[in-house]
Amino acid sequence: MNRPIRVLVAKIGLDGHDRGAKVIATALRDAGMEVIYTGLRQTPEMVVSTALQEDVDVIGVSILSGAHMTVFPKVLELMKEKKMEDVLIIGGGIVPEADAAQLTAIGVGRIFAPGSTTQSIADYIKTEVAKKRSF
Repeated sequence: MNRPIRVLVAKIGLDGHDRGAKVIATALRDAGMEVIYTGLRQTPEMVVSTALQEDVDVIGVSILSGAHMTVFPKVLELMKEKKMEDVLIIGGGIVPEADAAQLTAIGVGRIFAPGSTTQSIADYIKTEVAKKRSF
């Protein structure tokens, strides 16, 4: 039997708005996933370290601060250093479409914009993790 999907929900930087991250964490837990929420004001290093320690399948970064073009590449770089290529990274928050396209081109799975349903996020995670686990 497969273990439950483990998701780390992270808030990186000085962004102090975490209501959306908490809603997502609760929804993913309700969808049967194990969720670790890091709390506010994390660094990319802290997030990747926690993800490694917790053996997660997914890192979900909630970002509203506008620092997405700095934060995601840094997290991806650290993930590569730690050989975490099997971990899916996704994001949510305020990210312009052009920036979201650039982020997915460098390895971010998907960026969920405001208005995305929690069901669509849970379904995406389940589908992508199943693909990664089948290798």
